[in-house]
Amino acid sequence: MMKKTSKPLLSRVMIAIGTALVACTFLVGYRTLNATERGGLQSEVPYGVTSPTVPERVEFAGQQIELLRNDLRERMDRELLSFTYMHSNTLLIIKRANRLFPLIEPILRENNLPDDLKYLAVIESNLQYSARSPAGAAGIWQFMPKTGRDYGLEVGENIDERYHTEKATRAACRYLREAYDKFGDWLCVAASYNGGQQRISSARQKQLVDKATDLWLAEETSRYLFRLLAAKTVMSHPSRYGFLLKSEQLYPPIPCTRVSVTTGIDNLAAFAKEHGIFYAQLKEANPWLRDTFLQNRSGRTYVLSIPTREGIYYHPSKIVPYNKEWVID
Repeated sequence: MMKKTSKPLLSRVMIAIGTALVACTFLVGYRTLNATERGGLQSEVPYGVTSPTVPERVEFAGQQIELLRNDLRERMDRELLSFTYMHSNTLLIIKRANRLFPLIEPILRENNLPDDLKYLAVIESNLQYSARSPAGAAGIWQFMPKTGRDYGLEVGENIDERYHTEKATRAACRYLREAYDKFGDWLCVAASYNGGQQRISSARQKQLVDKATDLWLAEETSRYLFRLLAAKTVMSHPSRYGFLLKSEQLYPPIPCTRVSVTTGIDNLAAFAKEHGIFYAQLKEANPWLRDTFLQNRSGRTYVLSIPTREGIYYHPSKIVPYNKEWVID
C-alpha cells in the first residue's frame, strides 16, 4: 500500500514546494506596503499592487504635453499601467536598450532629429531586432516591405535590410524628417509613423485641429502616442516603477570587426568558420542575411559584422550602463 501511494504523495509534496517557490518569487517583485500607505486597511494578501502616479505633464521632443484633461490623463494612465505591470517585457526592453541606444542615438543626432524619437523603436518592436508583425513589418523600426524600399533599404528573400539596425535607423530618419517637414509637430510625426501621413493629414483637416493629442484616431494610433510617452517616462526612471536592475543584468554592446565583400558568399557557415565564429553567431550579428548564402549578382559592397572573441563571451563585471538611471548599483 505504501509503495502505491508514495509516488502520488511525493508528487503532491513537490507541487506544494514548487507553488511556494513561485509565490516567493512573485512576492519578491512587489514591495510590502506599510501601514501609512495602506491607510489602515488590511489586505488578505501580504503585498500591494499600486497604480503609478500620472504626471501633470510630460515632455517629448521639446514639447510640453499637459495631462490635466480627463481624456489625456486616462490614456496616459492606461499605458503607464501597461508598461509597469508587463514586467518581463519592460525588463527586456531596458536590457536591450543598453545595447541598441548607443547605435540609435548618434544616428538621430547626425540627422538633427530629437533624441526622444528613439522611443518609437521601443514601442514598434520592443527593441527586438528580429521582430516581425503579422502584417509583414520587420526589424526594430517595423518597416513594411514597400516602405523600406521607398526609404532606401534592400528588401528581398536573400537580403532584408529592415533587420539591419543602422541602415533601418537611417531609413527611419529619412521618413521622420519628411513627416516633420509636412506636419511641423513631432507627435503628429509619431502618429503618422503608425497611421500613415495621409491619414493624419486628413484627420487634422476634417477635425479642424493641429495637435495629435486632440485628434480622434483609430484606437491603435491613439494608444500609440501615449505608449510613446509612457515608454519614455518609465525608461527615464525605471526604479520609480519597480524595475530594479543591476549593471551586470544589462545587455552589453557586442564589439565586432567589419568585413567588406563585393562578391557573393556561397556558404555562410563556411565563411563564419573561416572568421573564427559559428554560423549562428554570424546570423545573430547580421540578421539582415536571410538565407544560408549571400547573393550578390550586382557586385554591391556589403559589410558583415564579425563578433570579436572578447565580444562573444559574457563578462558581468565589465558591463557599463549606458544610462545610470537604469540600474541600482
